[in-house]
Amino acid sequence: MLLVNIDYITGKELEPLGIVKGSVVQTRNFGRDFMAGIKTLVGGEVKEYTEMLNQARQIAVKRMVDEANSLGADAVVNVRYASSSVMQGAAEVIAYGTAVKYKNP
Repeated sequence: MLLVNIDYITGKELEPLGIVKGSVVQTRNFGRDFMAGIKTLVGGEVKEYTEMLNQARQIAVKRMVDEANSLGADAVVNVRYASSSVMQGAAEVIAYGTAVKYKNP
């Protein structure tokens, strides 16, 4: 499945199938919070949270691709990511875009 963050694919005429999305709500855990708390004392990247959010993005993209596949899509264009806090200690990551089918394969 081709994923692009532009609204076209060079050399292809596209038939839009609809918006597809995938999301996940990820929560913190005590181990990550403890290490993040220590990191705030010395500064620098909080790698535990970076890894957690990278994993959440991968899950969200997989769910978006699964939805696109269920529509018979060849690609997803205009792919975007968003995140928000849904409650203290939990964040949602969403991946979304437009599923398309090639008119001239």
